[in-house]
Amino acid sequence: MYISTKGRYALRLMVDLAQNRAANDIIPLKKIAERQEISVKYLEQIITVLCKAGYVKSIRGSQGGYKLAKEPNEYTVGMILRLTEGTLAPVACLDDDENQCERAGECATLFVWEKIYEAIAKTADSITLQDILDHAQEQTTADDYVI
Repeated sequence: MYISTKGRYALRLMVDLAQNRAANDIIPLKKIAERQEISVKYLEQIITVLCKAGYVKSIRGSQGGYKLAKEPNEYTVGMILRLTEGTLAPVACLDDDENQCERAGECATLFVWEKIYEAIAKTADSITLQDILDHAQEQTTADDYVI
């Protein structure tokens, strides 16, 4: 499975919003673009998808910007990647709820793709934005004590 830049950048954008949030702070997209070294134009496309899904709130005006609609522990990596990538399935025959492949009944390798898909989904659905923030904090703290 390959995660496109859209999926990777959406996750980085959401993590940035989570890392830089404070009580009712609104973060301009330009600031996120600078911190993440991603073009504002590309982030505009991604933020539109995130806003439409209700993951992010948009505030218009000269002091406008964006903020998370919920707490970081309410978003999983799986939610964000499915929104931007469409699926986490490693093969097309697993894209739908019911396998539409005419060879599904006789496919010797189907169980392999199902196991890979289950592992990817389980992992992506178990990691929240808060987990990412906590991990980043642990890494920063560990780096502070390097001798």
